[in-house]
Amino acid sequence: MSQLSIKKGFTLLEVLLVIAIIGILAAIVIVALNPNKQLGDTRNAQRKSDVNTILNAVYQYDIDNSAMPSTTPTTTVKAICRNGGACTDIATSTVYVDLYNALVPKYVVGIPADPQATSSTSTNYTIFMDANSRVTVSAPGAENGMTISVSR
Repeated sequence: MSQLSIKKGFTLLEVLLVIAIIGILAAIVIVALNPNKQLGDTRNAQRKSDVNTILNAVYQYDIDNSAMPSTTPTTTVKAICRNGGACTDIATSTVYVDLYNALVPKYVVGIPADPQATSSTSTNYTIFMDANSRVTVSAPGAENGMTISVSR
């Protein structure tokens, strides 16, 4: 009497089916988490912090000097310069607001820049003072349909 040996294990079909199910579940989780939205929300949180930092520094300067920095624009929205001195973009001839010389290092360590700023000149943030001396700092590069703007 010959006895057949039975080997225990998974068939190729069973292994492929499990791999396919794991792949489908992984795809669902990645779509549900939406990493691009999560990264955009993180950058927006940084932008909110940055515009508040700039506005607080401008108002602290105003408190100490009884006047806004002389470069704070009125009547038009202007982009903020990243560092002092070179506040004109050579390629576009755009002149930026130089808050660096008024605020650094006494009120802020450095002028914050947008997390996705590619220019070595611009922070990608804007500043404006209206007729009522209300200053608004904005982040026009906000993502996911958000508007980031702080006024005081």
